[in-house]
Amino acid sequence: MFRSVRHMIYDLIEWRSQILSGTLPQDELKELKKKVTAKIDYGNRILDLDLVVRDEDGNILDPEQTSTISLFRAHEIASKQVEERLQEEKSQKQNIDINRQAKFAATPSFALFVNLKNVVCKIGEDAEVLMSLYDPLESKFISENYLVRWSSCGLPKDIDRLHNLRAVFTDLGSKDLKREKISFVCQIVRVGRMELRDNNTRKLTSGLRRPFGVAGTSAK
Repeated sequence: MFRSVRHMIYDLIEWRSQILSGTLPQDELKELKKKVTAKIDYGNRILDLDLVVRDEDGNILDPEQTSTISLFRAHEIASKQVEERLQEEKSQKQNIDINRQAKFAATPSFALFVNLKNVVCKIGEDAEVLMSLYDPLESKFISENYLVRWSSCGLPKDIDRLHNLRAVFTDLGSKDLKREKISFVCQIVRVGRMELRDNNTRKLTSGLRRPFGVAGTSAK
């Protein structure tokens, strides 16, 4: 409540300075006065203060010179306008809350850090090591692949990344938290000849990708 009133007071101070500057055209000045009176009436309403009845120009009606029926009708109109403003504010707040909830639901809630130390697997040729997260119940991968190219001599092909093969799976949202099970899957793809024993130079091929092995463990 304090913050709401403080914002309204700041707005009124700013609008008052614009009115006193005397630089506004008549049409803008009239619209600004309506905004000021609407803001004051709205503030009085949320503070449970008396509703001030005004004419179309925002001036306070004099009960000594205004009939009872006119005062009643003006009071009805003013009350309706304030209630519409309250409903509008409530609707905007609900939309903001919904947008915040949707944004939070779409925002990654947690991450999985992976540090690859070594690949203990006798391959004989170059290979690609792919690591990803997998939902065994839905039979589908739920993350992108983390790819490491491994040489036939048992070291990363990018030697500068030796002892620095790290990845963070950050595309895990609140939906993934509700999954019953998540598996961490490592796939090895051999890159080279069609057959490891292919010694015939006429049949020799290179650069072919062939599945070589797979391993998995429960990550959740």
